Amino acid sequence: MSTETRESASQGSRRRTTTGIASGLLTVGAALGAAELAAALARTTPPVVAVGDAVVDSSPPAAMEYAIELFGSADKLVLMLGVLLVLSVGGAVLGVLSLRRPPVAFTGLFLFGAAGVLALFLRRDDDPWAVLPVVVAVAAGAAALGLLLWSLPGGPWGRERGEPGTPSGPGALAPVPGPERGQGRRGFVLTAAGVLAASGTAGVLGRRLPSVLEGHGSRESLPLPAAQNPLPNLSKGVDLQVPGLSSFITSNDDFYRIDTALTVPRLDPAQWTLRVHGMVDRPFELDMDELLSLPLQEADITLTCVSNEVGGDLAGNSRWLGFPLAELLRRAGVRSGADQILSTSQDGWTCGTPTEAVMDGRDALLAVGMGGEPLPYRHGFPARMVVPGLYGFVSATKWVTDIKLTRFADEQAYWAQRDWGVRAPIKTMSRVDVPAPLGRVESGEVTLAGVAWAQTRGIDAVEVRMDDGHWQEAELARVPGLDTWVQWIAEADLEPGMHSVEVRATDGTGFTQPAERVSPLPDGATGRHRIRFTVE
Repeated sequence: MSTETRESASQGSRRRTTTGIASGLLTVGAALGAAELAAALARTTPPVVAVGDAVVDSSPPAAMEYAIELFGSADKLVLMLGVLLVLSVGGAVLGVLSLRRPPVAFTGLFLFGAAGVLALFLRRDDDPWAVLPVVVAVAAGAAALGLLLWSLPGGPWGRERGEPGTPSGPGALAPVPGPERGQGRRGFVLTAAGVLAASGTAGVLGRRLPSVLEGHGSRESLPLPAAQNPLPNLSKGVDLQVPGLSSFITSNDDFYRIDTALTVPRLDPAQWTLRVHGMVDRPFELDMDELLSLPLQEADITLTCVSNEVGGDLAGNSRWLGFPLAELLRRAGVRSGADQILSTSQDGWTCGTPTEAVMDGRDALLAVGMGGEPLPYRHGFPARMVVPGLYGFVSATKWVTDIKLTRFADEQAYWAQRDWGVRAPIKTMSRVDVPAPLGRVESGEVTLAGVAWAQTRGIDAVEVRMDDGHWQEAELARVPGLDTWVQWIAEADLEPGMHSVEVRATDGTGFTQPAERVSPLPDGATGRHRIRFTVE
């Protein structure tokens, strides 16, 4: 074989590989777009989300904690990108295989569909329509791949003779005899463009359709009533307004979000109901109209995620509007021995809350409002639980649709099944916000500031120390109650150079944060926050 022939064969091989990869990626796109649209029409979970949910559900607790620590609220995005990357690589491989062995490629496509069905099985999805998007995805992917192979010049289902210059000899693609069905390279490009356009259209429709089917603007149009006894406006001195310091009230947009939902549920409040049942004398259901007609109350409450590391930002404070959970339980008539409130969200996630924590007089709410507006979709619209003093994984069910009174000994919630704690009261914690870690400040009097929290107990004192020296008491801002964090501030006269600041808080019971650091698993981190910064 001459050098020219070998180069021609090599170029032809590279072109075929590129074409195969493109065909595979287009096939994946067609499958995903069709699945998204089918899921929207059937009002069920798209296969790619089901696969992601299965990954989350089957991951060990340590892996989940590491992902949250590493990626924070972006953990879901990273997971979905990972799933899409795996699908893309698999599609590219199938696309290359399809040029030589179409049956193998189509078999692989069906195996991807089987993986989607398996994911639905693993997440115990009892929706009879849940499998429909998987079937549609496989059918759309197979149709797209078939069209692309048919339009490919010299392909296994294309024309008998390739374009002029198509390599022959060892390593060349062997054409399949048959009538001239291929349309040349232009035909392949047009077919690919058509597949891409159809996939994109289906995907966009699938993304937009749920809001149309569920009532566009349902959150914005929800009439949020005023509290029966509205709280007064926050007094001066609650927010110190130091640049870089976390504001006393966290905006809804900045409020942290940690949950297992890979896509945010968008429930129609007109269709929402809450079922209260289990170990109760009078089970009942509650709809949104009835809930909003009840005497609602406001409460300032700081929520904290159990995955929050020492110095972490998985905490936020807001003014919540809702109906007391204790009143709902009294209406139901809780039976003796029912020590657990097992709540379930719309996406099937379960949460176990100690019954005593809701009935002991704290401001535990079935909340409908947050920060003066209806709950944002990502924070639980149209209703969620808020229980001060407990980490969110045992108290703060979003998109709540079911409350069952039961026993901890009889049923385990989602995270309890994964070796996390059961009762999980929030631990006393403090954080340095100012200066920023490894930040630079001017010499002289340096402002130190941060927040501290110990919900239901309150913060009695915050102390700071510079460069492992003596502890000095910081000044505390005002707070409206025991269930919120408190801002603190201190001043230090520092010379140029590298410095460190450490903070510790003492709560209303007299307990002071220990120095020893403990990881969040199983019931929350402990330890003191310490940062280093440079004075110039």
